Amino acid sequence: MAVEPDADWVDTLDDDDALLTGEAVALDLRPAGFPLRAGGAAIDFVTSIIAFVVLLLAFFTPAGWIGLEAAWATVFTIASLVLAFVVLPCLVETLSRGKSLGRLAVGARIVRDDGGAAGFRHAAIRALVGVVDFLLTLGGLAALVGLLSARSKRLGDHLAGTYSQYERAPRVATPVFGMPLELTAWANVADVARMPDPLARRIANFLASAREFDASRRGYLAQQLAFEASQYVSPLPPVDPELFLAGVTVARRDREARALQLEAERLARLETVLESGHPATSGG
Repeated sequence: MAVEPDADWVDTLDDDDALLTGEAVALDLRPAGFPLRAGGAAIDFVTSIIAFVVLLLAFFTPAGWIGLEAAWATVFTIASLVLAFVVLPCLVETLSRGKSLGRLAVGARIVRDDGGAAGFRHAAIRALVGVVDFLLTLGGLAALVGLLSARSKRLGDHLAGTYSQYERAPRVATPVFGMPLELTAWANVADVARMPDPLARRIANFLASAREFDASRRGYLAQQLAFEASQYVSPLPPVDPELFLAGVTVARRDREARALQLEAERLARLETVLESGHPATSGG
């Protein structure tokens, strides 16, 4: 049921801000810390060195057999460097959707800043900039930028719009809360229509993980979700967006609980009638 917006926070969003792109995917996950990223990067760097040596052997062994000129040595070396430190990491990250041997070991994955899956473009940018991050500076630039970044992002992550997400973080149980005191009177007259399941899940995920966000990001997400949820609620209470989301969630939960209780009572009465062997009679 759509309603005419009458809360101040509903009209503060631009048209381009009315969409959420993947936030619900990442709400209950956290970035990998600097030590984990360093450990994973070290494993990947050693893996690239091993691949580089193997490629050199694969190039130079046949070259020695057929007696190629020494000038080919430079070509083989450059080709091996590009394949081992750019092409191979890019392919592995793309095909595994953000994984690598090092990240698999530490339980991390590369994702977009909005929490969505990274693609080939992101992997290519990260691999190309990785030559500067790791190869030319021996990891010094990556370490410096990572230490100064809130999400331990290296230069390649900043340019690609990605970060390393820790996948082994324990999931925090969804808190169970009651109707906020400010919305007690509103709850008695509120009409909360059935919401789309994706929207309801995004609201539940946000409320469960809101404390993990900084104040500006938390307020932004609450405002977007409140705007979407307002189309299914009447009347709209003049409260903070996050408080509104909490009230809507409790109202939906209580309504569904009452419906389940009534259904259980009807089934219990029907079971009693069936066990007694008498037909059910309908009362006036």
